Amino acid sequence: MSEMLDKLLEHKIVAILRGIEDRHADQAARSLIDGGIRLMEITMNTAGAASMIDRWRTHFGDEASIGAGTVIDVELAKEAVAAGAQFLISPNLDEEVIAYGRERGVSVWPGVMTPTEIVKAWKAGADAVKLFPMGTLGIGYLKEIRAPLGDIPILATGGVDLHNIKEYFHAGANAVGMGGKLVPMDSIREGKYEIVTERARAFVDAVRDL
Repeated sequence: MSEMLDKLLEHKIVAILRGIEDRHADQAARSLIDGGIRLMEITMNTAGAASMIDRWRTHFGDEASIGAGTVIDVELAKEAVAAGAQFLISPNLDEEVIAYGRERGVSVWPGVMTPTEIVKAWKAGADAVKLFPMGTLGIGYLKEIRAPLGDIPILATGGVDLHNIKEYFHAGANAVGMGGKLVPMDSIREGKYEIVTERARAFVDAVRDL
């Protein structure tokens, strides 16, 4: 089992930062860490993503693991790894990206939806898969596929909020990926970082004993 997978299974939440402006990024990261978040991804379709990943590794590397999201192909994987990304998350399954990550000791958690894709990703060397879009698929879907695919770690992404987060885990998720419900961009733009920390703490508390 990889070190990053260990951390994913321990901390259970990946904070997804998409479209964050560079000037807000460091304070947002600090606020999430203060709330107990230990895995954060910046999506590669965010302007300046690589430089933010690089900076976060320097500033926050002792406190949190920093990854890249929306890594849809090998070119983006190379850019992310060069910036210091410790894990790569995709909305899609690209076996070249998995191979590239494995060669460099970087965890890859590809996006999958069907049982066929899940097993394909696992056989290609992914140590976890991102089940997406969970907001549309629903918790019932997760429960159904978990039964025959019990050994594959699942990062369920989409549709998670404070009211249903425990249901995701009871249905078979090993971890969840969270964007706007965890990282409120309006609060960040308004400089209300205490709201970010409070929200992070609420989610971290919700999964602590699962």
